[in-house]
Amino acid sequence: MDTDSVTPVHLDTVMNGLATNPALPPSMVRRMFGWRRGWGQVARRPDLTEDIVAEIVATDDHWLLHSLALNDRLPDRFRIRLAAHRDEGVRAALVMCAETAPREMLEQLIDDPDPHVREYLARSAHTPPGLRARLASDPDPKIRAVLARHWTQAPEAVRRVLLTDPEATVRAAACSTYFAHGPHPTPPSDLLPALLADPVTRAGAVIHSVLDEDTLQRLAGDPNSEVRAQVARHPDLPPSVRAVLAVDPALNVRVKVFARPDTSEHERAQIHTSVHELSRSIPDPSDDADDETVEQWMRNCFAATELRILRLPWVTADPLPHIDSPYVSFRVSAAAAEDLPADAVARLLDDEEEIVRLTMAHTAPHLVAPETAEDIERRYRRRDKFTFWWDKAEVLTFSPETLRRFATDPEPRLRSFAPRDPDLPPALAEQLARDPEEQVRRAVAPHRSLPVPSLLRLLADPSEHVAEAAGASPFLPVEHMERLLTLAGL
Repeated sequence: MDTDSVTPVHLDTVMNGLATNPALPPSMVRRMFGWRRGWGQVARRPDLTEDIVAEIVATDDHWLLHSLALNDRLPDRFRIRLAAHRDEGVRAALVMCAETAPREMLEQLIDDPDPHVREYLARSAHTPPGLRARLASDPDPKIRAVLARHWTQAPEAVRRVLLTDPEATVRAAACSTYFAHGPHPTPPSDLLPALLADPVTRAGAVIHSVLDEDTLQRLAGDPNSEVRAQVARHPDLPPSVRAVLAVDPALNVRVKVFARPDTSEHERAQIHTSVHELSRSIPDPSDDADDETVEQWMRNCFAATELRILRLPWVTADPLPHIDSPYVSFRVSAAAAEDLPADAVARLLDDEEEIVRLTMAHTAPHLVAPETAEDIERRYRRRDKFTFWWDKAEVLTFSPETLRRFATDPEPRLRSFAPRDPDLPPALAEQLARDPEEQVRRAVAPHRSLPVPSLLRLLADPSEHVAEAAGASPFLPVEHMERLLTLAGL
């Protein structure tokens, strides 16, 4: 193949990569403003000068301005200018990157007519508290609910307003069993009786309330399974009530009993067995089932998975009795403990469950021997959707010699690690660029050792991801950048 005449199969994605290429000369950056088939990625470059930013603003193109608003290097005067832009999407994008935003910009946007802008301000921890507090009286209850869910450490005066809001959805968000961020807030004690009496806040109030045995027994019969689940978590739960909740018809309630430190091993085993058996045989809800019935069906179906993904702080605090637990969540919680003895670390790194091995490796990567690290990565198959984070974590490191050996390994995942060696020999880099697996070609595309002819071939790769990575390579010669711009009509 004549690499000088290679025409990309996916020109659009190659251009997207070129827009972010750190070696793209300023004159070519300007030419990219005319590219209207992408998302305006060129405007998110960290190296834009004020003159170039002014030219982007002058284009008044939606996607270029949207990307510019997301650029955390944008000078303050341009942020303030864009805060008055007629496009609400641009104004909302400014708030999404508010960490370095000037207060003047946020003051302009706090009363923005578009609810999406105010919602992002309610979500953002970078909104100054004085401005953020104003959203507790926003006319849109959805904004107030978002504020309650995301600002968990709001001043008490703000939380009182939200906890007593006339809208049930806002009160429910302010006193919930789920918040977008931790730590979960504790309601003011004088409001707890009213919150317990209110059906929409009762579940969230249970765990914060001092309750006697009669009240706990009464709440254990609440028609809402979320209330019963929170009763099952209460520290003062008497054994008699715990035994009732251990056989609750709602499986999410049983899971909470399973997770208690005072649940007997016999009772825990019975719950584990029953949840797995019952969750497999739950009939689908009828077509005319109400929302509450459907939600409970979903909780029941998820209960067996919840048993696996529980994270139990009391186990992490005292891990040694649980490293050989029959329950995955207990072993994972133990693997999250620091300063485990070497033999316990070794056993958890060799656990039959992938999530246990990965958790232990993440907790103590410095204790993972090279051969164990290779075994963990070789066995990794993302069998559990809750291990997706491992794909990009790069927790474990390998020597250059090992990485070069990986370049010819039968396992594609390990071959894709080879480009982590910054001094990978060009011959190996070229071999990886011809690999049948997309993930391998994508990994080697931006490598400095990749010969230029191989890099140019990757511009025409059938995979969009590989082609984009090639376009973003800082080692792409300028004359070929020029050719791509010409092909794109720029």
